Amino acid sequence: MITLKPFTKEDFDTLIQWIDSPEFLMQWAGPNFSYPLTFEQLEEYLSGANQRESTTLIYTVWEKDKRVGHISLGRIDRENRAARIGKVLIGETDAKGRGLCVAMIREVLKIAFDELELHRVSLGVFDFNEPAIQCYKKAGFQIEGLLRDYRKIEEKYWSLYEMSILAEEWTGG
Repeated sequence: MITLKPFTKEDFDTLIQWIDSPEFLMQWAGPNFSYPLTFEQLEEYLSGANQRESTTLIYTVWEKDKRVGHISLGRIDRENRAARIGKVLIGETDAKGRGLCVAMIREVLKIAFDELELHRVSLGVFDFNEPAIQCYKKAGFQIEGLLRDYRKIEEKYWSLYEMSILAEEWTGG
């Protein structure tokens, strides 16, 4: 059983510890941060989030009394009833491979579809991240397309799958 709690400054140290390389930072957050991740970057990320009319909701994922992950619902567009899941992370090694990714995606989808009454939720995932792709499919997302050679990381290009789920496809968890 997991719980989503609003991301706060008290969560910064744990998140910083989980992001252990420039490549992993890019995989987790795209170009939004620079390595190493710092308190200042996270303060800016948190600024304006988690308020009543915010366009971004950021959560720490808890299992019992332990932080195990992180997730955000951003680009919340109330007019078009759409948003984007991002920064999905199971950070604790012993929490990986136990279905927590699917559980946290479903918890965010409950917020998106049941509370915010959105119509569409999308996300992007690098094509080599097979565990994440399977997690998103299991939660009901469909692949919409592949953005080839989307990001250049050192001398390699990474391609990105775009995935989405619509309200009528959402089964409620």
